Amino acid sequence: MKIGIITQARTGSSRLPKKVLLPIKKKTLLEYHIERLQQANLPVYVATTRNEEDNEIVQIAHQKQVRFSRGSETDVLCRYYSCAKENDLDFIVRVTSDCPLIDAGLIARGVSLLEERGFGSRLFISNTIERTFPRGFDFSLFSFQMLEEAQFRASDPYLREHVTPYFHQNVPGDIEHCSIRHTDDFSHFRITVDQQEDFLLVKRLIEDYGCEDKNYQEIIQVMVDHPGLAEINAAVRQKEK
Repeated sequence: MKIGIITQARTGSSRLPKKVLLPIKKKTLLEYHIERLQQANLPVYVATTRNEEDNEIVQIAHQKQVRFSRGSETDVLCRYYSCAKENDLDFIVRVTSDCPLIDAGLIARGVSLLEERGFGSRLFISNTIERTFPRGFDFSLFSFQMLEEAQFRASDPYLREHVTPYFHQNVPGDIEHCSIRHTDDFSHFRITVDQQEDFLLVKRLIEDYGCEDKNYQEIIQVMVDHPGLAEINAAVRQKEK
């Protein structure tokens, strides 16, 4: 079975434009994101847009020696489908590039569960079904068969922009949702980058605490040990995906 990680990336964010290209310690957020994904020892693909403004994303993909695919800015579902089809993927790990400190170990847990369940083609495995992890460690794992079904059945613009809601609707009704949970609820922490305050928090985590080299448990512990960190972006309200 060929499993690949596809991350969506673009520079046209409305709330924090070009956020994936923001630098911390001479690396962009996208570079941190890709490097941490590569630790999962799975092929990584960047699904970006055809917009000229996203040429720099393609350059970073080249530098990091990961393949890329380009498609519609708004039809993200089609971007994922095209990338998966071009690269003959049987299963897709879906992540987003606004998570620079995403943890490869969590993705490995999802892959292990997939293996234990016999690579079922109707499994939807995620750590966001019931939120217990901080935002910023989000991933979902599903089969190409499910992605192809969504590609040809989902017509609502919201479903095409956000990819996974189609699976939550459980259409046609036989998708099995497998939740990966943390033992404690840390869903109140935000380690994703959507606004300037989010970026300032991640900047502190990397510059002051070396979190680019820590796993998710260690990053959570930094947040717990230093309550003032969570206050940096406490007022930010999550944009629905």
